[in-house]
Amino acid sequence: MARSPRLDAPLGRGATRTRPTSRDRFGRFTEWVARAMGTPAFLVILTLFCVLWIVWNTLMPDPLRFDDAALGFTALTLMLSLQASYAAPLILLAQNRQDDRDRVQIEQDRQRAERNLADTEYLAREIVALRMSLEERNAQAVTRDVLRQELKALLAELEHDEKPDAAGTSS
Repeated sequence: MARSPRLDAPLGRGATRTRPTSRDRFGRFTEWVARAMGTPAFLVILTLFCVLWIVWNTLMPDPLRFDDAALGFTALTLMLSLQASYAAPLILLAQNRQDDRDRVQIEQDRQRAERNLADTEYLAREIVALRMSLEERNAQAVTRDVLRQELKALLAELEHDEKPDAAGTSS
């Protein structure tokens, strides 16, 4: 029975952490092949390979030739057909993996957009609430000023009424 390492204690000197093997090694390989086949370097190398193959099998002495030009370079045709027959499915597998990643990314973007929309709506409601409270506050300030002026006017009127007349009587 294998004992799982404790997470609350550091590893000892003899212990090493093993990297978990990837279940998707083949998928990464297919992506590598698809990326490599889509480069100018691959096309140059393949062209050089074909040119060298043809030159070797036409210019070298008969005992050193391994593909006959009279038969249309059958072995070269077979090699290129084999390469193409493996390249197409590998490229399709890599494309499927990319589609899966794109699907996940689109879903994450959609969720992020929903959160941003909810945040924006919340902020808009908060701004409206702040505007309304400021307008209410300004309306109250105007009311207070008007009220103060009215009170001052009433006090002045009362003071005017309470001043003694020239006869010395108050009314």
